[in-house]
Amino acid sequence: MSTFKGKSVLVLGGSRGIGAAIVRRFAADGATVTFTYAGSQDAAQQLATETGSTAVFTDSANRDAVISRVRDSGPLDILVVNAGIAIFGDALDQDPDAIDRLFQINIQAPYHASVEAARQMPEGGRIIVIGSVNGDRMPVPGMASYAVSKSALQGLARGLARDFGPRGITINVVQPGPVDTDANPENGPMRDLLHSFMAIKRHGRPEEVAGMVAWLAGPEAGFVTGAMHTIDGAFGA
Repeated sequence: MSTFKGKSVLVLGGSRGIGAAIVRRFAADGATVTFTYAGSQDAAQQLATETGSTAVFTDSANRDAVISRVRDSGPLDILVVNAGIAIFGDALDQDPDAIDRLFQINIQAPYHASVEAARQMPEGGRIIVIGSVNGDRMPVPGMASYAVSKSALQGLARGLARDFGPRGITINVVQPGPVDTDANPENGPMRDLLHSFMAIKRHGRPEEVAGMVAWLAGPEAGFVTGAMHTIDGAFGA
């Protein structure tokens, strides 16, 4: 397929799971893809070899590194911000420095990457941020900081849609529910609890999320911006 032939794509956080599926989808559809990694160098290099993409180390907790990576990528047609972390446990017991790092990766990096990309992005560019259904619903204790960070992305998209709209640049949030990845395997200990909340009682597939991202980045979605796109088997219904 050549849907994205000639398009320049940067995926922040692309070495594993949903990010890797997004890299594979854009590469298969003809784009020139660069993706970042932080802790998975072997997986990143293997994916780059497999897809013909380029893997570059970038710490998404480092604001200046994120801005530099986006700036040095030149005019992007599509930016996807997938990098994110979660911290589990009682909010009263958690390390404040660890929570600050979560906010740096999950909130600050998407904001600064989006703004920096828009400086050079051509008219009609696409920015897609991977959020979570937990931005809408948090049915279990111990994940308050994660829920805060994913809710913040909603305001990011709504606000930047106003700023970038006059240039035809769209910005959207994709909000997955449970997805079968190393971080949340379908056969893991949370399976039965998570599925009990869902109408479709299975984990999503990374490729399904990548398909939604590809649609938002494509020609049919030029009038879609500032919106949340939930893909969760009705986890949040």
